[in-house]
Amino acid sequence: MPRPFPAEFRLRAVTLVRAGKTITRTAQELGVSQAALHGWVRQDKIDRGELPGVSTAESAELKKAKRRIREFEMEVEILRRASKILGEDRPHPKGFTR
Repeated sequence: MPRPFPAEFRLRAVTLVRAGKTITRTAQELGVSQAALHGWVRQDKIDRGELPGVSTAESAELKKAKRRIREFEMEVEILRRASKILGEDRPHPKGFTR
């Protein structure tokens, strides 16, 4: 897994590129790969609306929603198992007597 860089560091690197420095030189000076810097610049363009794609905010929201869905699915599975253990999966009789 690649080494994560702080958001502030990525923002400053992108700012240098937007100011006119080449990606190659900026990457060498900062000690990051050119591919990583290309990705950061591309994501910045998406966030600014210059390129189509999923923005950083949308991505974070989607990630949060997927995590919540997984939690709900686990809860449903736990409830299914509990109802099976407690015998609630058997059909109820049609008539009730007091």
